[in-house]
Amino acid sequence: MPQTVLGLGEKSRLGALLEHFSVIDDPREPWKVAHPLPEVLLLVVCGTIADCDDYDHIAAWGEAHLPFLRELLPYHHGVPGGRWLTLLMNRIDPRLFSACFTAWVRDMWPDRPDFVAIDGKTSRRSQDRRNGTPPLHLVSAFATTARLVLGQEAVSDKSNETTAIPILVERLAADGGLKGATVSIDAIACNSAIATTIREAGAHYLLAVKSNQPTLRAEIENYFTSAPPEVLETVTDWDKGHGRIEERTVTISREADWLGGDRRFPGELRLPDVTTIIKVRSRTELKDRCRTDIRYYISSANLTAQAAAEAVRGHWGIENRLHWVLDVVFGDDQSRLRTGHGAKNMAVVRHFAINLVRALTDKKSLKLRRKAAGWDVRYLASILGLTIC
Repeated sequence: MPQTVLGLGEKSRLGALLEHFSVIDDPREPWKVAHPLPEVLLLVVCGTIADCDDYDHIAAWGEAHLPFLRELLPYHHGVPGGRWLTLLMNRIDPRLFSACFTAWVRDMWPDRPDFVAIDGKTSRRSQDRRNGTPPLHLVSAFATTARLVLGQEAVSDKSNETTAIPILVERLAADGGLKGATVSIDAIACNSAIATTIREAGAHYLLAVKSNQPTLRAEIENYFTSAPPEVLETVTDWDKGHGRIEERTVTISREADWLGGDRRFPGELRLPDVTTIIKVRSRTELKDRCRTDIRYYISSANLTAQAAAEAVRGHWGIENRLHWVLDVVFGDDQSRLRTGHGAKNMAVVRHFAINLVRALTDKKSLKLRRKAAGWDVRYLASILGLTIC
């Protein structure tokens, strides 16, 4: 077996991975441990990178590539079977595992993100109807410019995103991790508590305003109808592809003082530091019809029309570059993990794998990189930041 060595002059992504794995509590009694937890987690991450999407396949891949794994860690007792992997991954504390992931990302990519999109995704087949357990719903944070998953928080269903988002923001904000960033979230987060949490983290919020805030939406809509042209700034761009032509016109106003001041009626929504209000009008021409849509946003950042257009468009990067990748490349919606913490922990493993696979700079697609990692351990080693000689 060729020897695996660290690349000179750079910190190994594998070394950092193992360092952070070592702080996760092992739920087993020490005298029963034949496969140390870092070995198990490394196996699961490597197998996931190498195009294995369930524990039986990961265990089989590990058996076939045990010499390579032993270049990284001892694996004195070989690799565990698929059933054993399932049992252990069900028992690992998902909060500790998520915190481990966030700490690893910050260690390997220390630059602060400039734009962070937060959104939720449901793993459709993780629902356990027999036991009445809903499918896993995961709220993820994605650095859209760097195309990097920053963290995640699991909730029982979409309605609980409002409790998970502040927890995720606070974790990301530790040691100034969000300072200066703009955090975009859909309309479910358009409330004072989440906006305040983001501002206290030293970041700016960009929140969609929809029908869940009917009074605020109506006020903003009326404002853009009657505002004098000199207080408005507008930019228009076009996008063509997939059988459609889309024209987007973004209009902003930084006259937002009327949203501040004293409370005008009980229960009125009051967001801190409102600076910019945004209207986005999109007109989409399809083959057989034309569709028009108007959306509104509110932000604490002092945005130009062009910056607002880029920020609004950037938010949807989490759909195209994370959720789509999870479903199409990693088969997330096909996963049938339903017991214990297995679904939550495997979701974090996929995020480890996405960030590692994306770190390469070759011209292969993400799907082909996974295939190549399964075919050739030298290619897998390059994903892990190692050199084989």
